Amino acid sequence: MTPPQASPSGTSARGDTLPAVSLRLHVIRKRADFQRASRALRVAMPGFILQMRKRKSDEAEGIRVGFTCSKKVGNAVARNRAKRRLRAAARQVLPQQGKDGMDYVLIGRREATAALPFDQLCADLSSAVAKLQGKVT
Repeated sequence: MTPPQASPSGTSARGDTLPAVSLRLHVIRKRADFQRASRALRVAMPGFILQMRKRKSDEAEGIRVGFTCSKKVGNAVARNRAKRRLRAAARQVLPQQGKDGMDYVLIGRREATAALPFDQLCADLSSAVAKLQGKVT
């Protein structure tokens, strides 16, 4: 399946307008970045734990997000399913509510991340981001 192509007029093949800026989230991959986030603010929700860290001004721009699930979550299939759900929720929530210059790390929880309804997972992520951003200001 190929993605819809943008027309020269700035609308997609489906007719909706394209965003003015890229909404692509940058993924955290380095262990040091995960460790820095683990020392920052965090909030626990029923389906996940969210850690948020404000980056220094000399670091890269944009919203960065990382995902992790320990072996406590289950076997490889269960961990991958939990991370897929967290990635989908982050793609839906963070472009609108995330702040530029922040790192977000989502940690999956045993049985809860995969079992929660997706709408509830997104609502929890939205409220967790709002809580943490209220503490940063």
